Amino acid sequence: MATISKSLLSVVLGGSILGFAQQQPASLESLFRAAQQAQAGGDYTTAVNDYTQAAKMRPDTPVVWVNLGLTLQEAGNIPAALDAFQRANRLDPSLYVPNLFLGMDYAHSGKAQQAVPFLIKAKKTNPSDAQAPLALGRAYISAREYSQAIPELDRALHLNPKLSTAWFDLGIAQLDQVESDARTISIENKQSPFAGALYAESLVKQGRFGEAASLYQSILDSKPQPPCLHSELGFALIRDHNESQAGDAFAAERAAHPECSLALLGQARVAADNGNPDQAFSLLDQLWSRDRGYFACNAAGVLDGMPRDEQSSFLEQLDNDARDPDLRQVLAAAFNADGECSATASDAGPSATPPRSAAAAWASGQFASCAGALQSQPAPQTTEKLRLLAACSFFTGDNQSAARAAAAWRRLEPHSLEALYWSIQANERLAFQSLARFQQLEPDSVRSHVLLGDIYQQLERFDEAEAEYQKALAVSPSDRAAMLGLASAYLNNYNSKGAMSLAQKALADAPDDPELNLIMAQSLLDQRQYAESEPYLQKSLKAKPQMLPRIHALIGKACAETGRTREAIEELNLGASSDEDGSVQYLLFQLYRKLDDTKDAQAALARMQTIKQQREARGVKRVEDPDLSPIEPTLAHAAAP
Repeated sequence: MATISKSLLSVVLGGSILGFAQQQPASLESLFRAAQQAQAGGDYTTAVNDYTQAAKMRPDTPVVWVNLGLTLQEAGNIPAALDAFQRANRLDPSLYVPNLFLGMDYAHSGKAQQAVPFLIKAKKTNPSDAQAPLALGRAYISAREYSQAIPELDRALHLNPKLSTAWFDLGIAQLDQVESDARTISIENKQSPFAGALYAESLVKQGRFGEAASLYQSILDSKPQPPCLHSELGFALIRDHNESQAGDAFAAERAAHPECSLALLGQARVAADNGNPDQAFSLLDQLWSRDRGYFACNAAGVLDGMPRDEQSSFLEQLDNDARDPDLRQVLAAAFNADGECSATASDAGPSATPPRSAAAAWASGQFASCAGALQSQPAPQTTEKLRLLAACSFFTGDNQSAARAAAAWRRLEPHSLEALYWSIQANERLAFQSLARFQQLEPDSVRSHVLLGDIYQQLERFDEAEAEYQKALAVSPSDRAAMLGLASAYLNNYNSKGAMSLAQKALADAPDDPELNLIMAQSLLDQRQYAESEPYLQKSLKAKPQMLPRIHALIGKACAETGRTREAIEELNLGASSDEDGSVQYLLFQLYRKLDDTKDAQAALARMQTIKQQREARGVKRVEDPDLSPIEPTLAHAAAP
């Protein structure tokens, strides 16, 4: 239900209303005063009756219907409130409050597209109030129009930077944009070097460094490709304790791509690991002189994964060295930011004197200068300029400009994988910055703990995820998002009984929730209770469209185990696109063979072998005994109502 802020209520029910009432007959004025007193005391029944009487006396007056609508809204009678706001809107379509609440109420009832026109009108009517763009951004999220939601939420925060819920919504919208873009890039070309680089980066975040290095190796010769792939490989090799090959990768990068600042950073790390701090400091000085924004966003890499005592020794030597104190401060801040971009270029201070052109700035690794030169040019931008602007903005820490450039590029080239790549990279950084700001404003809230739990799940740190969800449940034992998150963490941590127990408890209050039903079904499947899982699987088919292939594969598994071979084949074929490890095709092979269908059995076996070869080419561990894998964790739990 849309709630009414005290500030908004005081505007609507304050002096302007008294002024209206004082111009009316005494009976109407007394009704308004009585209604206000009843409302102030929480007696909504009396207030509604009084405003209803006033509406009968003056049905042609919008302000009467506005106040009746607000009182009904506070009383929780949303259908009647909608009717009152609609009457006010018909009498005067320019009024702010009816448009705002019609939009919020329609959005809350699942009619996001219907809500949008009212909220756009409300925003135009009162451009100084953050509530309208906040509600509009939420409506766009409900409609899955994330690229439109993000600027509206940005506007709300520009008007009120301390609006914690807007920071949360913005972070979720940015993560949803990342998820949408990632889904698109996998559909457009799952084998592209841009998709491969993103997957390799996710493997690094999960601590699967050898697999990431193998994947980077497999795409080094692909064209076109993301920048600095040799250096990304080098850092994966360092984390996999292969410093010799890492040094070769950084040297190869600097020889072929002198603009790649990541290679400088990698060589600084190799020098530090080899006990040459002076060489490391010299390389960091070069990087600092090139672009301070880049340094602020990436310098933590020189310490990432280094043993704690060596980190302390390195920082202590840097403190004792006669270096720029700003460099030392930014390096410490970058390290304390746990790998996230800790500052923008402007935060880090000025870089070297800018070259004359964006291309020259890029070639010398001066990304802030490159982005500034491009942004000073008049629109419209070409795809080549937008490509350069996205990369330069991202590297100097201006993620918002990078995201905007990628969005503009996609409007010109809707199928550009490279534009999707930069959109994913920039929006992921922006999302974590937004959610970090939310956590600063609400450090101990339920949503904050659920959010951290979801992030830990993405990183496959399930014990830590469980701890965060349990903290949320200690505050709010019936919070559905926390229960869903904890059940998912249990399931991914091989505790199917714990997941089932928690899912059962949550389903008592939300029996049709598709994600809870999926958790329950997976828990039962893990315990080989195949027939019992099917009712839950059927209910889970109302989940997000991208989850449906996975669910069909699970239904196929249940059908196969209960002897319904042909039905199982049909379901498994519907779920074939979710087959990441060959397990679906392996099961199809077994079922076709059971029907003596040699041709289809061999085709399924060939597809399974292809999938496994592709996985091994990307460095993914061999699956010795194929089976349907656990549910993938998502960051959606924190967004649940």
